[in-house]
Amino acid sequence: MSKAFNFGAGPAAIPSPVLKEVQNELLDWKGMGISVMEVSHRSSDFIEIAKKAEQDFRDLLSITDDYAVLFLHGGATLQTAMIPMNLAPEGGSADYVNSGHWAKRSINEAKKYTTVNIVGSSEEENFTYFPPQSSWNLTEDSSYIHITPNETIGGISLKQIDSSHLPLVADYSSGILSEPLDVNKFSLIYGGAQKNIGPAGLGFAIIKKSLLGSAQELTPTMLNYTSIHEGESMYNTPPTFAWYVAGKVFEWLKSIGGVEEMGKINNNKAKKIYSFIDESSFYENKMNKSDRSIMNIPFLLRKEDLNQKFLQESSEAGLLALKGHRSVGGMRASIYNAMPEEGVDALIDFMDSFEKKES
Repeated sequence: MSKAFNFGAGPAAIPSPVLKEVQNELLDWKGMGISVMEVSHRSSDFIEIAKKAEQDFRDLLSITDDYAVLFLHGGATLQTAMIPMNLAPEGGSADYVNSGHWAKRSINEAKKYTTVNIVGSSEEENFTYFPPQSSWNLTEDSSYIHITPNETIGGISLKQIDSSHLPLVADYSSGILSEPLDVNKFSLIYGGAQKNIGPAGLGFAIIKKSLLGSAQELTPTMLNYTSIHEGESMYNTPPTFAWYVAGKVFEWLKSIGGVEEMGKINNNKAKKIYSFIDESSFYENKMNKSDRSIMNIPFLLRKEDLNQKFLQESSEAGLLALKGHRSVGGMRASIYNAMPEEGVDALIDFMDSFEKKES
């Protein structure tokens, strides 16, 4: 079977060494004669997996004991409701930066549980840049400020984040572990696992322990960060297989040099693609160059009638899931941690040959 490269925005590629290790253990985990998927989450064997995964996650991001690390159901989307329920009192308000599709989704969900103040937005420019922090018009009585530092659909990101007087909450679904991150600047970092951590179905939260215990009365038990923390992320049966794979991804990341080395690799991959696009008269990226994401790279063909042909031929070449989101159109290459440089080179080679053929 020839090698294929998954450029999808999520579920995304999982590192090949991790997949091979999972394959080797799938039918007989630790000599037990059963799969890890069949092991009780209450058993000492699985608790060992859970504790190791949490510690490796903490090590990778230098997370201090001031923070609780939680593994949850529901990816990031469920937490867009959990956040106002847990952090905003009844009758309170929260500040949100509107930077794109996923920020808007968070805003619309939060409005059900608190008053939302839009304190910064780039919607008037079709989200082609990330609203700089200097432009945010924060409100004094807000419970927290919410940002989406990497917009997977628009392909923009917030490069510099200064500490805020308010609790700063960030959806890092598509940026977590992609490069160094100062967790101490945030009160809550959350996201889904299906881009840089592991299989879909698992979510994570890194939350300051001082924020626990203030949930609104209406908050369901399973949506209360305090309940999840007190239950050690096992208030009910967690997504055990996804958690197990996530632990192996953390181990893999540590083995290659951690987020510092990963950041160098990812920036180099992104630079290659952006440089090719910028030098081409056939492709274009309309995002503000200083705000471009290193994880999600949207691009347009200047001849839109060739879009379908590009997608068909790229798929036949083993370059999968390059179709852009319907709200943006064109193409999108998501180059998360597990995307090797070999895949990026293959994409650029294909784009180059396609351009020469169709120009």
